[in-house]
Amino acid sequence: MNIYTKKKRWKWLLFGTAVLIVAASLWYTNILVREIARDERNNIRIWADAIHQKAELVNYTDKFFKQIKNEERKRVELLADAYRILNVMDESEILNFFLKFISENTTIPVILTDNRGKIKLTKNVDFDTDTVIYLKGVLRAEFMVYTPVKIFYEEDQHDYLFYKDSKLFTELRVVIDDLVESFFSEVVINAASVPVIITDSTKTKVIEYGLLDAEKAQDSLYIIKTLEKMAFDNDPIEIELADQGKRYIFYKNSALLTRLIFFPYFQLGVIGLFLFISYVLFSSARKSEQNQVWAGLAKETAHQLGTPLSSMIAWIELLRMEGIKGETIEELNKDVERLRKITDRFSKIGSGPKLKNENIVEVIYNGVAYIKSRSSQKVIYRIHQPQDQKIYAPINLYLFEWVIENLCKNAIDAIGGIGQIDIDIVEEENLVLIDISDNGKGVPKSKFKTIFNPGYTSKKRGWGLGLSLSKRIIKDYHRGKIFVKSSAINKGTTFRIILRK
Repeated sequence: MNIYTKKKRWKWLLFGTAVLIVAASLWYTNILVREIARDERNNIRIWADAIHQKAELVNYTDKFFKQIKNEERKRVELLADAYRILNVMDESEILNFFLKFISENTTIPVILTDNRGKIKLTKNVDFDTDTVIYLKGVLRAEFMVYTPVKIFYEEDQHDYLFYKDSKLFTELRVVIDDLVESFFSEVVINAASVPVIITDSTKTKVIEYGLLDAEKAQDSLYIIKTLEKMAFDNDPIEIELADQGKRYIFYKNSALLTRLIFFPYFQLGVIGLFLFISYVLFSSARKSEQNQVWAGLAKETAHQLGTPLSSMIAWIELLRMEGIKGETIEELNKDVERLRKITDRFSKIGSGPKLKNENIVEVIYNGVAYIKSRSSQKVIYRIHQPQDQKIYAPINLYLFEWVIENLCKNAIDAIGGIGQIDIDIVEEENLVLIDISDNGKGVPKSKFKTIFNPGYTSKKRGWGLGLSLSKRIIKDYHRGKIFVKSSAINKGTTFRIILRK
């Protein structure tokens, strides 16, 4: 089992552990949230029940006041009969009874007038009876709230008994009005801290609202959407108030309950964000460390090769000065040039290489010619563009040649020294696409990314650095891409290089 297989397993193991920890945390948090949410909903239910009870109390009180009102009307009618009887009866005993009945009226304001409106008698009034002779104007309007009682003495003689609500009833009326107002206030400013809207029977006209943004509440579209959402979350509470008809109380979950519902997801998001940032930071630090190691190793390799290479160049020159010529010297010179090129490559990896516009077709033809001279004749190379075609892109010549060589060597290993290697070069508006294909053993889809990791190799003897170096050169130094475009087992593999113009 190689290091990358172990690494992959460790990643899955750590990921599974993290998922279990997060799941356990969310599970426990959800339990707490559900308990708190249940308490919140209980508070809302208690509040809703209290609304019903208070609405019933308001209705009962209003009915009670109506009964008092009816009783006062009956009392006024009795007073009217008493006044009429006083004027027609002489029996002293009955007369004393009606006088006592009239005198015991200490609450209902009454005014007795003739048919012309002249005041004959008053009781429980708050104006000066010496100066006010006729019932007219504002005073008459005040006593015309209820229809006056007509008192007949004879066919052509009658008086009027005007009355209004007693002081006690007026005070009770203020109490009921305050009670209704208090009811609405307690609904909109509620102990359950829930946003509330009270509407009329059509569910469109807003009577009162509470715990809503005052500015937004003026927007009819916002109110309509809010009412729809409230009705979706909770059935509106229907109440019936005397003299006001049906009212509907729309409400939604409290802000605390809403926050509690979304808290687990927020917690998951925070944990996920923290893990993601941590991963990115550690990954960046590890990558930076790898880059420093690569750069340092490349510089040191270039330095180590440079010393013996300089000595070899001097020895070749010395042999030439001594008159030694022939194929041996030429072959030695080619190998020295090859070593010089390798040294330059390592030197440029260790420092920032400069890019220059080069003819990609020519570079690939030269690279293939070098590989071809050092590989089996049973390997067929086919470049599908003519050699005189010109396609330019900014590259570092030495490093890009190294990539082509690595990919061709990788293809030769894949076909086992017998097969075919095809190279396609396509020029687009801002890109140059290079496809290098072979008809070898192929790469499993699960390994498409793994093969670019340092140290990954399918050979018993190999460093596993060729494709890793190629990816670093293309991605880091040329700001391009290299990847496995396609592959099929025992059919072949296609690598794609994308260069920016």
